[in-house]
Amino acid sequence: MLARPCRDGAIAAAAFATCLLGGALQVDDTVAAPPAMAYAVAAISSALTLARHRAPVATLAATTVCGMLVAPLGLLLTPLTVAPAVISAYSLAVRAERRSAIAVLLPCAALLVVLAPFVEDDVSWEDASRLVTVAAAPLVAAVLGRLTRHRRAHLAFMEERAVRAEEAQHSEARRKVAEERVRIARELHDLVAHQITLANAQANVAAHLIDTHPAQARASLDELVRTTRQALDELRATVGLLRQRDDAAAPAQPAPGLDRLPQLVESFRRAGLRLSVREDGVAVPPSPAVDLTAYRIIQEALTNVTKHAAAGRADILLTWSRETVTITVTNDGLGSSTPPEHPAGYGLIGMRERASAVGGHLTAGVQPDGGFHVVAHLPLPSAGGTPEGPAASEDR
Repeated sequence: MLARPCRDGAIAAAAFATCLLGGALQVDDTVAAPPAMAYAVAAISSALTLARHRAPVATLAATTVCGMLVAPLGLLLTPLTVAPAVISAYSLAVRAERRSAIAVLLPCAALLVVLAPFVEDDVSWEDASRLVTVAAAPLVAAVLGRLTRHRRAHLAFMEERAVRAEEAQHSEARRKVAEERVRIARELHDLVAHQITLANAQANVAAHLIDTHPAQARASLDELVRTTRQALDELRATVGLLRQRDDAAAPAQPAPGLDRLPQLVESFRRAGLRLSVREDGVAVPPSPAVDLTAYRIIQEALTNVTKHAAAGRADILLTWSRETVTITVTNDGLGSSTPPEHPAGYGLIGMRERASAVGGHLTAGVQPDGGFHVVAHLPLPSAGGTPEGPAASEDR
């Protein structure tokens, strides 16, 4: 807060000294003691410069009037004696728009020298050049003021652009963190929902058969142990994504894909769900992202069938074309008439997000004749010149 008053005081003192020095100059380039009028003009005009920030136009006009009085008061009109007007012209150019500054500066520059020819008896070429220099001094100061204004504007623009770039960088980082958080949450949801549902179904089967068929109950319990062990392994691998860079590396496992579909189907069959799998068209190797997405969609759809649909049977259809693979999972919804109570989750949301993330789309809804269906269309890489063969169908 004190920086500007101190700076303005120093500038006013420098203007006073410069103006007083100009009042001490003589026509023959000698220096004499400045008269009292020189002190008065220097003091008044220098004091006026303190108001140049609040009223730049009025300050320039007032200092110009003081400069016009230099010659009638018997002082030598030089650029030094009009130093306060030069400082005021610089400040006006810094703060005012270009047209306003020009409209004020040109008349002031002319007025500074308008009385000099009438006061001086004999105007020589040297006197004329001196007057031209006096008139040009405020204009030169104004040019420097405009350059300063442009430089400040450029620096402000560069600073603003740097701030915007930094904000954009932070926003992009936050967006990537949010996307990664959603991806990990989706993986955890699919993993936990699938494995816990299977474990619950296997435990129910074992509890139902423990008295009448001990051998089958033991087999179901063995399957339950394998299911929970696999769940722990996959959970450990997924949570390992949250480790810091310097943490011990967790053992990496390949991401599941459609090549593990038979094992997935078999695990649901052992849990008591009747499943059929068909494929139409010629299979095209999908990209790793699409491969994982297709597996997770089928896994989540079958998990939802086991948890919510109260269905006894489900069908999986994979339809291959040159550009897409269409995954259709349907269930009859004809199982127990009293479905288990489960709160609504994020299964369908997660499946839609997965399909959208790889450039596909997913629909789901109730079938007209009962049951539920999930249909996902996922893109495939270009198959080149590979011809499509006749539709093939197989039940695994």
